Amino acid sequence: MHSISINRRICAAAAAAFLCSLLGGCYLLQSAAGQWQVLSKRRPISRVIANPATPAQVRSQLEAVAQIREFASRRLGLPDNGSYRSYADLGRRYVVWNVVAAPEFSVDPKEWCYPIVGCVAYRGYFVERRARRFAEQLRRRGFDVTVDGVAAYSTLGHFDDPILNTMLGWSDVELASIIFHELTHQMIYVPNDADFNEALAVTVEEEGVRRWLESQGREQDLERHREYEERFAQVLHLLTRARDELRTLYASGIDHTEMRREKSAVYAALRKSYSDLRLSWGGHAPFDSWFDGELNNANLASIATYYDCVPGFRRELAAVGGNLDAFYARVRELAKLDQHRRDSLLCGQP
Repeated sequence: MHSISINRRICAAAAAAFLCSLLGGCYLLQSAAGQWQVLSKRRPISRVIANPATPAQVRSQLEAVAQIREFASRRLGLPDNGSYRSYADLGRRYVVWNVVAAPEFSVDPKEWCYPIVGCVAYRGYFVERRARRFAEQLRRRGFDVTVDGVAAYSTLGHFDDPILNTMLGWSDVELASIIFHELTHQMIYVPNDADFNEALAVTVEEEGVRRWLESQGREQDLERHREYEERFAQVLHLLTRARDELRTLYASGIDHTEMRREKSAVYAALRKSYSDLRLSWGGHAPFDSWFDGELNNANLASIATYYDCVPGFRRELAAVGGNLDAFYARVRELAKLDQHRRDSLLCGQP
């Protein structure tokens, strides 16, 4: 999530109205205020751990975070900065609520564009009721809409991102995954190429988690993590296939009444496919919450083909014998190429 830093002391109505006219609406003011709230609550992890009033479970998880953070820089060559060395308790379950919308007959998300931050395919709100109010406005305009609580996000190194209380329900493997992933974005990030950025971060995340667990002799945890990743890829395949079917349907030009009927059938088939997949796993799946709610175009619009380019990055890592410094140097060279050339080298068939 990208944010604009606006002085927290701006509170006069006239000043707010002036800024809204410049920045495209008061939405950006709430974003800046929310970002400031997160940053203002940061406390060094070492102090939180040392505080006798800190609950034992929080202390234990933050001790794990501190160890993971050191591993990230010392063993993976990721940025040695202030990110994930502080903790912020926001007193709520999610840090932000994202609103994603898509037209009734499209799986391409609606975008919102702003000065400095550019165009994004969501609107993030630090207050849930504001997100739901905005979502309802979009529904009345005929959009498919989803509102999702987000437990963590990154400012891509613009600020020293803290570990949040919203993340402490995760396992230490999940915490390691997101720390390695987001620090990779801070190290190498190509504007306007989400597939490149995400596939790179996924590759480093996977390699980092493997090395971290192996360093601790946790082979069983590593096997469970691999199983989760395989299942995630299977679910992603189902969602991508449904999105492609809908894209073809919406381009067909058939009568809208029939199109709505076919649209419902695609989503029903998606639920059935997931149910069958879940049974093949023995009935337990960590993805149920995604399918428990309404499925619509907005859900699928938020799914990117981030994994298409992962095999290419894995090949690059293997080509240098797993040497991460050499891998990062090669990736920086690839980042200098035009997008078409990068895609042909990384995202095509070997």
